[in-house]
Amino acid sequence: MSVQSSLWLFQSVYAVGLAAWLTIAVIDNVRGFRELVHAVGITMSMTPLQRSPAIRSVLSERAVTSVHWHRLAVFLLLALKLLACVTCWVGCYQLLVGGDLAHARPWLNIALSAFTALLFAMHLAGLWFAYWMREDDLQRGHWALLIWTLGAFFLFNGAWA
Repeated sequence: MSVQSSLWLFQSVYAVGLAAWLTIAVIDNVRGFRELVHAVGITMSMTPLQRSPAIRSVLSERAVTSVHWHRLAVFLLLALKLLACVTCWVGCYQLLVGGDLAHARPWLNIALSAFTALLFAMHLAGLWFAYWMREDDLQRGHWALLIWTLGAFFLFNGAWA
């Protein structure tokens, strides 16, 4: 196998893996929409800060308790995730069927941009609602996914051979 073929193979596996992950995430978010609204609502209402021992902070003034806002936030996140998913699959098709990264790259970059926007929306909203005080595992998860998208960007846009 040539270096070019092995590089194409790795990029293809990575792209399909990312598209599959996004697909599962979209399906889970649609099927578990109520649970997702509840989970987002916990962060937006800053409920974890009230657990014993309670954390008293001036940031608590930012709490949003309206389920309508929680639902709107989830719709925005789901729209970004769906955009990332669809464009990633188009990029996969271009890469696998067309065998051409040059045609796949714009689609994969749109997917990575939408995914990155999703992750920044979650991370920045989390910071706004002080999730770093009690939901640090969630924050680390957002960082890990952001690093994953950055690695994928370099994989699809670097000059490797």
